[in-house]
Amino acid sequence: MTEQTLSDFSATTLEGQPQDLSDYAGQVVLVVNTASECGFTPQFEGLEQLWQAHKDQGLVVLGFPCNQFGGQEPGEAADIGAFCQRNYGVSFPMFDKVEVNGDDAHPLFEWLRHEKGGLLGSKIKWNFTKFLVGRDGQVIKRYGSTTKPESLTADIEKALAAS
Repeated sequence: MTEQTLSDFSATTLEGQPQDLSDYAGQVVLVVNTASECGFTPQFEGLEQLWQAHKDQGLVVLGFPCNQFGGQEPGEAADIGAFCQRNYGVSFPMFDKVEVNGDDAHPLFEWLRHEKGGLLGSKIKWNFTKFLVGRDGQVIKRYGSTTKPESLTADIEKALAAS
């Protein structure tokens, strides 16, 4: 059995289109579960800045709205997209709302949690948990909600420099 990579998964965009994550093969990917009404929501600004600063070197940020923590993402796809663009200028790819824990967790998040556990084992504790995936499609590191996007710069630059 071959080891799974990010390319083995797909998701639905906020616009309702299926998206193979293999389209991001060879790039460094930062996967984040997001929410519009969370205390960490201002991290959208830092995530956008990271993406703008490093996208030409091969970084892509993928946002996955999630309503599993305190009901902090109650909106529909159009509302979520409008909020992120209007308030934080988000232009990186955003996906349809997913669950990240439990029986209905999106397969991508089941894999991410399995690859890199956190303080609660494999369970994701809150919104804005981040997973850094290398150009080879393997998970490099997991970061908690309180980790500010700007503090990931060194890890991202190291991953971008790796061949």
